[in-house]
Amino acid sequence: MSQPCIKAVLFDLGETLIHYGKVSMTRVFCQGARASYDFLRGQRQPVGPFPIYLLANAARLRWQTIRSHWAGRDFDVLDLFQRVGERKGISLQPQQWEHLAWLWYKGLAEASVIDPRTSDTLETLRGLGLKLGILSNTFVPAVCLDRHLTQLGLLEFFPIRIYSYQYQFRKPNLKIFNLAAERIGERAQDILYVGDRIEYDIRPALKVGMHVALIPAYTNTGKPVPSGTRTIEHLAELPLLVSRIQGELKS
Repeated sequence: MSQPCIKAVLFDLGETLIHYGKVSMTRVFCQGARASYDFLRGQRQPVGPFPIYLLANAARLRWQTIRSHWAGRDFDVLDLFQRVGERKGISLQPQQWEHLAWLWYKGLAEASVIDPRTSDTLETLRGLGLKLGILSNTFVPAVCLDRHLTQLGLLEFFPIRIYSYQYQFRKPNLKIFNLAAERIGERAQDILYVGDRIEYDIRPALKVGMHVALIPAYTNTGKPVPSGTRTIEHLAELPLLVSRIQGELKS
């Protein structure tokens, strides 16, 4: 069997590649509700009064989030919108349903930022011959996340994108890490996983044999960092970190 060697880097999405920060989710939700409601009204769809539309969607998403926590899997919010909407007599073309989902997500996308060095860092990693991919817990549909990544100029770097709602399990379930290794075509011990959450990213990645890099996050305050974890302040440190790990593996 060949010696271990970093051949791929997998990234978490939120607060790793894209930083949403401590955005007001209430404000973002209300913004999405108003935009989607106005779109449906413009399409002459039966949506009823806005306050009822707002509260019904808030309750629905809250309930689905609770169910997801119990079940250990994420739901497909685009499928949810479509199923519920069609029961209420809403009729849209597939592209219109996708646009509706984007209107819900758009406020969060607009509030997000990325490190301005991210594109150059990914280009450097790709130039080193490394495969790049994304492994993220989310109920936001791929059509929205991919559109956002395109706007940020990042989509081209990630031919492999694993969004948890597409599967029956999510992080920290080890199955999704093993699936990611299979999808990117490398052994777990030849992959570096970069994430911001100790419980959801770092511990399970270590358990399947991956190398890990932890980005600082307020969610980890006071929590012990597992042995074997590399820590970085910025993604721009990754090329040097990969070189350092490669040197350790060869020695």
